Amino acid sequence: MEKNDKIPHINLDYFEDLTGNIKNGEKGDVDEVGKRIKLLREERGISIENLSNLTGFDVSRLKDIENGKEKPQLGTVMKLSKALDSAVGHLVSGMGTKLYSITRKNERKQVARTSSKTGSRNVYSYMSLAPEVQGRHMEALIVQLEKSPDKEISVHNGEEFIFVLEGVANLTIGKDTYDLEPGDSAYYLSTTSHFITAKTDKATILAVLYE
Repeated sequence: MEKNDKIPHINLDYFEDLTGNIKNGEKGDVDEVGKRIKLLREERGISIENLSNLTGFDVSRLKDIENGKEKPQLGTVMKLSKALDSAVGHLVSGMGTKLYSITRKNERKQVARTSSKTGSRNVYSYMSLAPEVQGRHMEALIVQLEKSPDKEISVHNGEEFIFVLEGVANLTIGKDTYDLEPGDSAYYLSTTSHFITAKTDKATILAVLYE
């Protein structure tokens, strides 16, 4: 991708004010996803061994996710939501009870700070923008990516739209790789293998997941 040395076509200061910095969540915040997965699995009467067979994830890894030792990436959560016959938003940010949601920027709730499989480093953080809406089929998130040498490819059902707000994101779709700068966007079917990380130290994106 060629670099454009001209003045950026959007006001980067605006996006810096919009996104701010995603802080480390309290322990209770970042463990909620694993708790919801365990609760839903037990409500469905699915053993952890059966969930392993349905998803291809090792039992030990599923236990780590449910216990909060591994913070699952969004692709992992989407695979689990399909296996548990649940909307991904129910696992990411809860069921919701409202017909609509207005979320002020200082009211956004951090959902999780994910980690690599080894747990040695953070990969990205994300905050849900509309967790209160009941029966939703889309999940809108502000995601702060960090540069990661580990390439965990995702393939799952659904569709995804991403829009880069800050920094430079590196997106791999199938065999193709793209550097995405502020103002760039991508839309793809999640059944195509994909992986996104920060090319700079950090990058912030708007991500919309549709089941």
